[in-house]
Amino acid sequence: MFATKKEQLKHNSFIIMKIERRKLRTAEVYTASLNDIMFFLLLFFLIISTLVTPATISVLLPKSKTSENQVVKKQINLTITAEHRYYVDKKEVTFETIEPQLSQLIHKKSKGEELIVLLHADKTLNLQDVVSVIDIGNKLKVKMVLFTQKEKK
Repeated sequence: MFATKKEQLKHNSFIIMKIERRKLRTAEVYTASLNDIMFFLLLFFLIISTLVTPATISVLLPKSKTSENQVVKKQINLTITAEHRYYVDKKEVTFETIEPQLSQLIHKKSKGEELIVLLHADKTLNLQDVVSVIDIGNKLKVKMVLFTQKEKK
C-alpha cells in the first residue's frame, strides 16, 4: 500500500507535527529560607514562653496518699506561706483581714452557686496556724478544702 508513513499521512490529508520540549521541567521547592523562618519562629516562641509566667505563690504542700485533683466551679484560693504571709486570691492580706475579705467574696456569689475556699498551707506551718484559718471559714459557714500533694511512690 504506502511505502512510508509520510505518504500515508499525505493521503489522508492530515499534517501531524511532532513537537518536543527541549528541556524537561521539574518542580522544585527551595527550602533554604524555610530553615531560617523555622529558626526565628522557634526563637520567638521560646522567648515569649519564658516571659509568660503564671502568677502563683510557691508553697510546699504536705503529702497525702488519698489526695486527688479537684475542679471546682467557684473557688477562693487562700494561701499561707512558711513566713506566715496570707493571700486571698493572690492578694496579700493580714491575718486580721482574712475574715472581712472572705465575707465580702462570699456575699458577691450568685444564688445557687457553691463557694469553696481552697486552703494552700505550707507544710512547715504549725498546725494551730492552719486551724485558726479553718475556724474563720467555719465562722463564715463556708466549705474549706485543705490542699495536699500526692506522695510519690
